[in-house]
Amino acid sequence: MFQGVYTAVITPFRKGKIDYDSYFKILENQISSGVAGVVPCGTTGESPTLSYEEHKELIQKTVSVVNRRIQVIAGTGSNSTVEAIELTEKACADGVDGILTVNPYYNKPTQEGLYQHFSKIAEHSSKPVMLYNIPGRTNVNLLPETVKRLSELKQITSIKEATGDLGQMAKVISLTSPDFHLLSGDDNLTLPVLSIGGKGVVSVVSNLFPRACVDMVSLYMRGDTSASQKIYYKLLPVFINAFIETNPIPIKAAMSWFGYCDNELRLPMTSLSVGPASDNFKKIVFQLREEGIV
Repeated sequence: MFQGVYTAVITPFRKGKIDYDSYFKILENQISSGVAGVVPCGTTGESPTLSYEEHKELIQKTVSVVNRRIQVIAGTGSNSTVEAIELTEKACADGVDGILTVNPYYNKPTQEGLYQHFSKIAEHSSKPVMLYNIPGRTNVNLLPETVKRLSELKQITSIKEATGDLGQMAKVISLTSPDFHLLSGDDNLTLPVLSIGGKGVVSVVSNLFPRACVDMVSLYMRGDTSASQKIYYKLLPVFINAFIETNPIPIKAAMSWFGYCDNELRLPMTSLSVGPASDNFKKIVFQLREEGIV
């Protein structure tokens, strides 16, 4: 159902409000670069600090501007099942192609709680559901056996896996149907995940280097692993440095360096710290842009 490169798109702000002019330009760049889709209102999009009104409006406007040219997978997760269902129903009504729903954070539910949470969301979703397992953010791990149970539900078709554990990801792939797709949730693991049967990546770095990320995945899927690896190792320093501070702090700074948006985040997120690490990151991305990597 979902395969290729999906950009976990940033949410630009200006003077405290969503900067739609910049956002629409970012969307157009993503579309022209050939990504399979965009994911608004995810972690990279600073969804925890969007109001419900902003959240719903941003998804609605994304669907309208994209206008079926690529897929839109809307982030509709919450640690409240009722709230996640509300956001999911609204996104589906607005015409998204799928929804991304993250592990409930803070609550620390059991595996049965996770199963019931996601199954209830699936019941209320008219669009395909992508699970999102990211224990580093949520403090709870969606185990392979639970993923298998969930994958047997009609609406749940894929998972964004961000445990960083290739063994766990391989187990998920081995337990689920070939029609259930696993995508990497970590840029630096994109090729390793593809090598064990993954189908793509929900990427942070493709905000800045969408075409290169698309080429990397497309070449691998076509069997040209050598050419894919060359791009991967070219981008690897970016994959690593894009997480020198909490996402989306570094990628938003990098986008601002190239004029895509203001370097404005909402508290408690703050701008990238000035120092050797950020200087090195800036040097890396400017060098790649000078080499024509986009």
